[in-house]
Parts: sequence; C-alpha cells; structure tokens
Amino acid sequence: MLPSRYFIDLTQPEIAAQLKKNPLVILPQGSVEQHGPHLPTGTDIFASSVIAHAVAERMDGLVLPGGPLGVTPLHMPFEGTITLTPDTYMRVVTETCASTARHGAKYLLILNWHELNIPPLGVAADLLHREYGMTVLTVQACFVAEDMFGKECGGLTHGGEIEALAVLAYRPDLVHLERIDYSSDHTDGHKIDALRRTRSFQPVLSDVRSIAPTGWYGTPQHANVEKARRMVNDVADAIAKQSVEIFKQLDKLQGGIAEIKQSSKVP
Repeated sequence: MLPSRYFIDLTQPEIAAQLKKNPLVILPQGSVEQHGPHLPTGTDIFASSVIAHAVAERMDGLVLPGGPLGVTPLHMPFEGTITLTPDTYMRVVTETCASTARHGAKYLLILNWHELNIPPLGVAADLLHREYGMTVLTVQACFVAEDMFGKECGGLTHGGEIEALAVLAYRPDLVHLERIDYSSDHTDGHKIDALRRTRSFQPVLSDVRSIAPTGWYGTPQHANVEKARRMVNDVADAIAKQSVEIFKQLDKLQGGIAEIKQSSKVP
C-alpha cells in the first residue's frame, strides 16, 4: 500500500514497483494567475492536483509533479500571474512525461484545469504518443466539474464557487471567503465565457478584464468543505470510470494497428 500517490512523496523503489504493477501516470496541469481577493494564485494547479490524487487512488496510478505554471497571458494585467510561452510549456510537459516513459510508464492521463493550456497540451500529447509510445488521454477536469456541478454552483466562473470548492478540498486555509468585496457582473461574464467556449468559434481575448473588470466573477460565498469533498469525489469517480473505458478502447484500437503494421512487413 503506497503512503501517497504523489510521485515526489515516494522513494525510488516504491515508484519502480508501482510502475511495474501498473504503468499509469497522471499529470495535473493548471496555472499561476490571479483569482480575486479570496482564492490563491495557485487555484488551478491545486484543483487539478487534488482531483488527480483522487483519480490515482481509483485507477491505481501515480501523480506526476505537474509544475504549477501554464499558458495564461490573459491574466497578466493583474499581479500574481506568471505565464509561460506555449513552446516552453509544451517542452516542460513533454520532457516530464518522456522521462517517466523511459522508466516504464505506458499510460498517461493529463488532467487539466486551465483553458488556455488546451491547445499546447494537444500538441504535447500527440508528440508523447507518436515519439515516446505512450497511450495518452487528456481530460479537461474543469469542464467535467462544470457539467456535474454547474447548475448547483452558478456555472464555471473565474474565482466562483466551483474553483473555491476545489481549493477547499486541497487546502481550506488558502480560501478566504471573508475577503470577498464584490464580483464583476455575472451577465457579462457568462456572455463572454459562453462566446469563447463554443466548439465552432474561439475568439482571442487580450485581457481578462474584458470578461470581468475585477478579474473574477461568481458567487463563491456558499462554498464549504463538505461540499468540496463531495465535488472532488464525484468528479474523480466520473473521470476514473470514463478514463478506464477509454484506455481499454485505445488498447484495442492501437493494438490492432500495431498488429497490422507488423504483419505488413516484408519477411
């Protein structure tokens, strides 16, 4: 029984034994950016990390040190934000996961909680599959949480209840609901977020203040630890269940392709 699912908490023999037992690694991804006066700048990476650990327990995997930084130029007008360029970000993701592939990791679940990471993560995931032979699945955990808790929590808003719940589940001492002063207009925030989250049209925004002049909007006042634990457990259950099924399908599909390629070789 592992004392933790976090890769950096474990010894080399523990990691070696676990990769031999089940070669699954989970990479949490987020960002460092402002989340108003009540949530920490590490909200996104804290959210992905706590859900990743719960998923790892359910899938018998290891949670890699995801690194807190992501691609977030949208939030740079506010202090507390640190952004990487897409090229640097892709290199960090690729080299982190490629190292584990050399040690025997075969399955990679990328668990992301930051929207602007999505395009570079797609490129990195494809490279890890084609160049390093990993079976890769990327899950947008923030959208899974929105699908499951959006109606109850006022949608997925920047600094809103869903994000407050995620941090409460990770470290309640980092959430300061008593510091909330005022939220930006919800109608405008939801309108712009709906515009940029469609399948067909993706406008580029230069400044988060076009969504929320204060940098955040939502109603996190109702968040509490009990609800936070319920959200993480339910989201982790859903992600683990679906991921297991998708990995099984990928094994069948890609195993069949490998057999076709092998059989087509000239003796």
